[in-house]
Amino acid sequence: MKKNKLLTVMLIILIAVALIGVIAFVLFTQLKKEAEPTEPTIEEVVLASVDIPEMTTNLADGSYARLQLKIQTDSEEAAAELTQRTFQVNNIIIQELSEMTSEDLEGKQGKVLFEKAIRAQVNELMQTGEVQQVYMTSFIIQ
Repeated sequence: MKKNKLLTVMLIILIAVALIGVIAFVLFTQLKKEAEPTEPTIEEVVLASVDIPEMTTNLADGSYARLQLKIQTDSEEAAAELTQRTFQVNNIIIQELSEMTSEDLEGKQGKVLFEKAIRAQVNELMQTGEVQQVYMTSFIIQ
């Protein structure tokens, strides 16, 4: 008789521990999923991006730069605002390039620094959302 009661108690404890383990595992995996930010799909990136038309401007050393940019924002609303601010973005690009030489824009590092500078200055203008990334889609120095 005592063996049956002991076996029953042990079985109940074993089931309780297993149940607690399963619940802890499920909660842990669900919280981990919520904590990880999801990357936007390419469709979302395209909808939240604005094309800056090709422009040609002088550099500080007398050479010319011709470039085209695509600016990725964090939302479609931010992209709509940025579209309305295209003239301000063009002004920022021209001002930034007018202080740079062709040597400043050589190599990957020069282009990355230029993109970061444009991103920072455009973010100062934005009231809805922010610029995530600036992409150079065309670039020529003459």
